[in-house]
Amino acid sequence: MPASENATLLANLIDPQVIADYIDEKLINAIRFAPLATIDDTLVATAGSTLTFPAYTYIGAAGDVAEGTDIPIARLGTTTKTVTVSKIGKAVEFTDEALLSGYKNNIAEEAAKQILLSINDGVENKLLTAMGGVSTLTHTIAAAENPADGIADALTKFGEDIDGEKVLLIPASFYASLRKTDSWIPNTEIGADAIIRGRVGMIHGCQVVPTNRLNGGSTIYVVKPGALRIVMKRDTLVEFDRDKLAQTNFVIGSKIFAPYAYDERKIIKITLGS
Repeated sequence: MPASENATLLANLIDPQVIADYIDEKLINAIRFAPLATIDDTLVATAGSTLTFPAYTYIGAAGDVAEGTDIPIARLGTTTKTVTVSKIGKAVEFTDEALLSGYKNNIAEEAAKQILLSINDGVENKLLTAMGGVSTLTHTIAAAENPADGIADALTKFGEDIDGEKVLLIPASFYASLRKTDSWIPNTEIGADAIIRGRVGMIHGCQVVPTNRLNGGSTIYVVKPGALRIVMKRDTLVEFDRDKLAQTNFVIGSKIFAPYAYDERKIIKITLGS
């Protein structure tokens, strides 16, 4: 029997488009690593499970040219970077009893917050995975080495591009080691211009940001803004579903995107010796 026109439906209580719009609006601000990435939404709604990006190789420095001789001609070389598109998602489940209880007015808000948090975590994990695949600039800090000295040596991998804004992403355990060195500058002595949220201090010009996502690992990263790219393929999709036998309801959110290391010259991958 169809519901009457005055019946209250799940869609009257939770609007999936409202949740989707909320997630899309808040997501970039929620992603802690977003200031290190370029957000590209030009491929939204286009087909394809992999993305291929062209890049030009450097022609080299100009040299001396003798009078009356031709300027040497260099051929532009090209390379490509292929990135696999990722889909991440999470569903929120609640019972009819919860929907009909005094908490019902909060279900839409709570579903949106939980799905936003989940997608945010998924994007950040994918970005760290992308950073883990870089191989252009690498360094190892020996276990017995002063950690501040190790960071100073690692930064030389940038060469003449050592200056400029940069973030040191570390686990909490390495933060404890850094703050005990003479090179450590606490937050109280630094200006207010933090590149990303969570900055706890500075060392050798790097804003230090501990992240639980690196806990238990042996790799840390120095990253400059613009090193990463997040290519959006589909805006957040929010859908409903229902298990009639169990009388439970689902709000399902997902996003399709391609995260990758756009400029490996702006990332130093540092291995901590055991």
